[in-house]
Formats: sequence, structure tokens, C-alpha cells
Amino acid sequence: MAIFMDRHDLAGTTAEDIAEAHRKDLAVEDRYGVKFLTYWYDQRRGTAFCLIDAPDAETAQCVHREAHGFIAGEVVEVALSAVEAFLGRIHEPEQMAGQSVAERDAGHRAILFTDIVGSTEMTSRLGDRMAAELVRAHDAIVRRCLAQCEGREVKHTGDGIMASFVSTHAAVGCAMSIQREFRRYNGGTPEPIHVRIGLDCGEPIEDSHDLFGSTVQLAARLCAAATGDHILVSENIFREHGAADLFANAARRRLKGFSKPVLAFECDWADEVQSR
Repeated sequence: MAIFMDRHDLAGTTAEDIAEAHRKDLAVEDRYGVKFLTYWYDQRRGTAFCLIDAPDAETAQCVHREAHGFIAGEVVEVALSAVEAFLGRIHEPEQMAGQSVAERDAGHRAILFTDIVGSTEMTSRLGDRMAAELVRAHDAIVRRCLAQCEGREVKHTGDGIMASFVSTHAAVGCAMSIQREFRRYNGGTPEPIHVRIGLDCGEPIEDSHDLFGSTVQLAARLCAAATGDHILVSENIFREHGAADLFANAARRRLKGFSKPVLAFECDWADEVQSR
């Protein structure tokens, strides 16, 4: 058995429609030796994503075909650990009293990368032990901000952290908090730490066979393109967030792995702090 996630384009459906379709899947799954673990539904974008334990992708599609006819447009094999890291769960959540079906998690996530600027030079200059202490200081600051902003750490990259957020606003707010915390930290230490941050947002399955593949790639490339103490965000983040006055210096940038220049915006976090 393997774990799959599928993607459905279901514009015009309601949360109740999808909940009923899921119940029909559960009624049929045993005939095919399949287990539907949970699902995410985004009514605004008209998309749904099912997490399935199945012998193969086609067998999972057979359940959909018999149960209700909503055939997935794409089915991708995934790792449960990655699903839990990005999306926060791998099983059906308990419905709280008074909670409506419409309050379903959409599965849309903002992805944030941090990176310590000049980490290789820092290690050469200070040695492994001192450099490791500075990485630990970075980790403590970033993790504290993630906890305050309901961010979920996906993985440590060696000299940075990748994190996932349900809310784009929370992700941008966390990025700003991280830079503010490093500014405070750097004001009281002889060895300052300068970080750069990149952000993008998207759906679990887009145009890649990796979970959040293109979103992760763009967030990582924006992080690499940012300079020290800066935050670069994608056009997706800019549109989702909505506060245009928070973003400046829009420019198309050539990023590794992208055939066309990508529109990116700087998050003007320093001016935001001063204006309060």
C-alpha cells in the first residue's frame, strides 16, 4: 500500500457537496482495499484534495468513479511525514460542537524560508563550534516567532528553516517579526546574525509531483535572491495579503529553475515598525 494525494477541480460545488462525496467514498472504499484518510476543500478556488491509502493511484480513482463520479485530475504519491509537516494532519479532524462543514481547512499554505547570510564565511572565520552556537541562536529566534504566529516548521535546512502557514497574513507577519527580533538581537552582540527570507503560497498539488513543489521552489529561490535583513515575497503572497502599502520595489527577477523572470516584492518591514 502507498499514500496518495489527489486534486479535484470542483468549481460550483459547496462544502456540503464535498462532505457528502467523502461519505460516499468511505461507503465504497472497503470493496477496493482503499482507505480515505482525510480531505481538504477550498470553496473559493473550487479545489479539493483527498489523502488516500491505496494499492495504486488507479484503484483510488475507481472508488471516486463508483461513489460519486468526481474523478481527480491528478494523483500524486506522497509521504505521510511531509503531509503532516506541511498540512498539520493526516487523519480526519474531529468536528467541534457548533463548527460547520463550511469551515473546512482549504489546504492552501504559505511557505517561508529563512537563511543565514554568509554562513560559510561565518564558519571559516569563527570555527565550527561558535558558528553552531549562532545557528542555534537563529533557530531559537525563528522558532519563537513561528510559535507566536502559528507557523509549522517543516524542516531545518542547515543554515535556515522552512515553515508552513495556514494564513498568508500570519506568514508575512511572522517574517516581519523574525527580522525585528534579529534587529534587537544584533543590537546587543558582537557577532550579528543577518537573515534573508522568501515567501510564496499555493496548493498541495499544482504542476509538480512533489507536495507543494513549485511553491517550495519559488519561496526558496526568493529567499536566495533576497539580501541580508530583507524579505522577498511572490506575486501570489502580494495578491493574497492585500495590503499593498506593505510591499515595495516590485521587480521581475531571474531565478534559478524558472524559465521566465518572476515578479517579486520587498516587504517593507522596517518602515512598518517606524510608522507605529
